[in-house]
Amino acid sequence: MAERSFELAGEEMTVRLGETLGPILSELAIKRQSAVTVFLQGDLGAGKTTLTRGILRSLGYTGTVKSPTYTLVEPYSCGGVEIFHFDLYRLHDPEELEYMGIRDYFSRVAVCVVEWPDHAGGLLPEPDVTVDIAYAGGNRIAVVKSSLISDEQMGAMEGAIKA
Repeated sequence: MAERSFELAGEEMTVRLGETLGPILSELAIKRQSAVTVFLQGDLGAGKTTLTRGILRSLGYTGTVKSPTYTLVEPYSCGGVEIFHFDLYRLHDPEELEYMGIRDYFSRVAVCVVEWPDHAGGLLPEPDVTVDIAYAGGNRIAVVKSSLISDEQMGAMEGAIKA
C-alpha cells in the first residue's frame, strides 16, 4: 500500500491535491471498469469538499461544488466517468443508505468520494484510496493511502502540488 503525506498551505493547495488525484481516479475506474472508492476523513472544515472540488475541476466540471450534507449524494458526469460525492455527516441511521440504493452507486464505472464514511455503519465497500486531512501548525496535512495508486504516482502528485 502506497502512502504519502502532503503539506497543504491553504485552500489552493488542497484544490491542487484534488486536481492531481482526479485524473488518476478516473483512469483507474475506466481501467478496472468498476467503482473506485475514496474515503475523505477529517474534522468539519478540514477541506474535504475543497479536495472534491479539485477532483471535479481536473475532470472538466466547471459548476459549483457544494457539500451534499442534506441530500447525501451529489452526482456529476465528467472525465469519462460518473463521480458520486457523498457526505454522510447528517446521516441519522445507516439503514437510510439501503433505502437510497447505496450499492447501485458502487456497482458502476465511477469514482465514489465519501465524506464521513464512518457514519455508514459498515455498509460501504473497503476504500481504494483514503485521504485523512488534519490541521497542523496553521496548514493542512493530507495523508493519502492507496492500494491502487503507486509510489511513483504519489511522487508525481507531490511534484505537481509544489509546482
